[in-house]
Parts: sequence; structure tokens; C-alpha cells
Amino acid sequence: MTTATLNTLKKSPPRLPGGLPYLGHIFEFQRNPVGLLQRGRDQFGEVFSFLLAGSWMTVFTGPKANEAYFRAPDDQLSAKEAYQFTVPIFGKGIAYDTTPEIMSEQLGFVFPALREERLQRYAQLMATEAEAYFDTWGQEGEVDLLEAMNELTIFIASRCLIGQEFRQNVSTEFPRLYKDLEGGINLLAFFQPYLPLPSFQRRDKARVRMVELISQIIAQRRSRGIEGEDFLQTLMTAHYKDGTALSDDNITGLLLTLLFAGQHTSAVLATWTGILLLQHPQYLTPILTEQQEYLGNGQEMSLNVLRQLVALERSIKEAERLRPPLIMLMRKVLRDLEYGEYCISAGSLAMVAPAVSHRIPEIFPNPERYDPDRFSVGREEDRKATYALLGFGGGRHRCIGQTFAYQQVKVIWSVLLRRFDLKLVHQEYQPDYSTFVVGPRQPSLVSYRRKPQTTSF
Repeated sequence: MTTATLNTLKKSPPRLPGGLPYLGHIFEFQRNPVGLLQRGRDQFGEVFSFLLAGSWMTVFTGPKANEAYFRAPDDQLSAKEAYQFTVPIFGKGIAYDTTPEIMSEQLGFVFPALREERLQRYAQLMATEAEAYFDTWGQEGEVDLLEAMNELTIFIASRCLIGQEFRQNVSTEFPRLYKDLEGGINLLAFFQPYLPLPSFQRRDKARVRMVELISQIIAQRRSRGIEGEDFLQTLMTAHYKDGTALSDDNITGLLLTLLFAGQHTSAVLATWTGILLLQHPQYLTPILTEQQEYLGNGQEMSLNVLRQLVALERSIKEAERLRPPLIMLMRKVLRDLEYGEYCISAGSLAMVAPAVSHRIPEIFPNPERYDPDRFSVGREEDRKATYALLGFGGGRHRCIGQTFAYQQVKVIWSVLLRRFDLKLVHQEYQPDYSTFVVGPRQPSLVSYRRKPQTTSF
């Protein structure tokens, strides 16, 4: 019996009932995607499908199904085909708008910015930016935590990844441009990224202006013979294998790719880390104890010190589990994919759902309970199976910014906890599913009171 004949004997995954003709479950998906996906798993198990704007979406949940998804080759499950909405932001010929070979070369340009020697240097830069940012806060007041984390992580990412000249301009024009670029990432962009909508028009204008700003810095460096020690300089001197140098537009695209990897998820993860900790203050005690031990006597922020902050890291990991910044990751099915008794047909879409997989009780007991100690030595629930924790994706397309993100969050909360007493203004902070990277609905208010300078913790 041939493989083709065997495929015809396999079933399509079970389909979630309900929905509208053609549109399917799009309105429920927009309103509460995690609820819809959880309902599908509860009803059908680890694999099921639902209709979304004329396309069948097959959802993979649980470690075994996640592994099948992430191990599928690019010519079978294509990230490139699924993430065309990033092309207007990153630019033509960058990332998902090029061949796998060129994309691999581009990742080779990016990786030096995230190597350990660079991360060592970033630790103090991050601390400097955080200290300067929190200097602007008063003695006491209220802040929107997500807004504050977005601002600070933009400052940190631009200073570490692009350089001092760019960071000096960040406080003026760049935040607005970046916000306009982010506004081009939503569910509609996934299906129709070039519609003549105001948000997409603002996105496109911001991309043009971003190229202008970075081109000015490049021109100034070259005219003055300046060589920076940053990622911008790395790209200015980089060449493809055929000897072609990167254009200013290419450089801008790769910088934006890295900025989005190093900022957006960091801001959301930092926000949820704080909200969940303040909702469960009993877990602050071990964090404050280790902060006193490793940073309480004026020790300089370093990569080695940050690695000792294991209680804080567990709280970050638990925030990633309960409130993953990326609640879903999509691929286009280019060739039929077999999984168990099912065959997922070419032309459809496929998805993994971290927000659902992270709540499987066989992996994470009492999954709705906030419990950072589930990642402590001896428990390590995320190591019960491969692809159990995937807030930053998995496989070949795992987010390259995860280490950078964790480092930022550790630095930010180390500075915050040393300098302020913090309290939530409200007790309930619900996810905002209108954005691709899911933070809390705004305003996510936190009250603060500055600690006396004579005390550390």
C-alpha cells in the first residue's frame, strides 16, 4: 500500500462545532482566543481544528503534539507563509520575506548581538537605563505598569542593540514610530496586511521614517570615521556570502527584527511578572533575600550576579507559563502532515497554543495556581517533557531574544524592588487579546512609594 493511499485512510482532525459560514469562530477568537482553544482541547484532546476566516486552523496542544509541530520541516509547516504580516515592518528581503538560506545568513548577523560577551556588557547598560528611568518617578504615585515597561524596555533595547546615538533620540520621535509599527500587528494583518487602513498606513509611514533616522546615524558614522561597539556597527560591516554589503534598508529591517525580539515580549513579561508577584506577595520574601545577598551591598549588576537570582527567575518563568506573551504560534501547511490517526491537509493553517499547553495538569499540577516553586530544583515541572514550556516558541524558530528578555526583566525588577514599595491598585488584571503580544488590559495601575535611601530592602 502506498504512502498516498495510507494518507487517504487517515482522518481529518475533529472540528469544533458552531461558528458562522466562512467566518467560522473569528469573533470568539478575537474576543477570547484562549477560552476557545481551551474548549477545543477539553472537547477533543491534543489536536483539533476550527474555521477561521475561510481557513481551517488545526491546533496542536501538549508536549507530543507540540514536538510534531516544531520538528516538521519548513517545506511542510512554513513560518514564512504564516508571518507575511511582518514584511511591512521588517522590510522586503528580510526574515520571512526571503529564502531560508538568506534568512539563515541574516540570523548569523544577528546572533553576535546576543552572545555572552555582549550580554555581559548589556547587564550594566540595562541597570544604568533602569536607574535613570526610575529617577524620574516621584516620591509616591501611580503608574500604568505596562506603559512604564514598554517605555523602559525600548530605552534598554535601543541602547544595547543599536547604540548611544540612537538612544539619545529615543525619548522624542522613536517611541511614537515604534508604537505605529506595533499597531500593524493584529489578527487582521495576519490575513490582509496591505489593506488601506489607517493603522496600516501609520505603520508604513513609520517604517519609512525609521529608515531615514537610522540612515542618518550610518552616514554620520561613516563621514566621521566612527566605529561603534554595538550591533549597528556589526551590521554596517557585515556582508552576505556573495560579498554584497547590507543596504540601509536591510540594516533597518534587521535592527527592527532584533528590537521586536528584544523589547515587545520583554515589556509584557516584565509587566506580568510584577503583577503576579504583587498578587502573591508571599513569594517576594525569597526574592528580596537573594537581592540583599547579591546586590544589597552596592554590588555592580553583572551577568554572574543575575544568574544567582534564581527565585526571581522562577517568578519570571511562572509568569511566562501563566501569561505567555505569545499565546499562539502559527504555520502554513505546505505538505500534508500526519499526526497519529490524523492527516492535516496542505493549504490549511496550523497552530501551537502555549496558553493552553501550559495548563495541562499532567505536566503542571494545579495549573491555574501561581506557584513559582514548580520550577525549583527537584520539581522542575517544565522538564517533565520536551516542549512543555514554550512561551518563546520552540524548534528552529524559537525566539532568539529569550535570554535578552529574561536578563532585562531581572534587571528591571531588581532595581524596582530595591527602590520602591509597590502595591496593586486593583486585584484583577485581565489579558488584552486585541494585541498579538498579550499584556494586561490598560490601565494596569500600580502604586509606588520610594524607600528611604538609607535602606536597601
